[in-house]
Amino acid sequence: MLLSLLAAAGAAIQPAAGATEEPYARTSQNVIVPVQRERQRDLEEWGYADAVVDGDRVWLSGVVAGLRPDETIADQEAAFERAFQRIGDVLERSGAGFDGVVEMTSFHTDMPAQIEVFKKVKHRYIRGPFPAWTAIGVTRLVPDRGLVEIKIVARRRPGI
Repeated sequence: MLLSLLAAAGAAIQPAAGATEEPYARTSQNVIVPVQRERQRDLEEWGYADAVVDGDRVWLSGVVAGLRPDETIADQEAAFERAFQRIGDVLERSGAGFDGVVEMTSFHTDMPAQIEVFKKVKHRYIRGPFPAWTAIGVTRLVPDRGLVEIKIVARRRPGI
């Protein structure tokens, strides 16, 4: 049933490498991968999924808000906006939404220069009552032009 619901929601699902028949193992029914071929190649190369569904919870891999080659630090708001749009897409394909976010962890390469703009964009997507949020300062992200990485845990919509 989960497989058919995710497929109906447009989710691309594939078996996890080395998945077993054990009831606790990741399976094709609970690994969410991107629908775009170029993103599928990236995830296969690095060995991760967009998200993993376990019961009523969804764990998203970190989404990096990065600058495009023609952008400067003045364009960080656009980078944050793209990241939250991608998070929204993964949440939807997982049977969740921003209202179901229970925890967010953000990793910032320059907290003082980023946090106010980041909060502004975050509040467009995540409204009260707010989830748990931890903001952590880091020295670097992959890819090199990454500003902030955002990791999400969410609850799926009832009945999915």
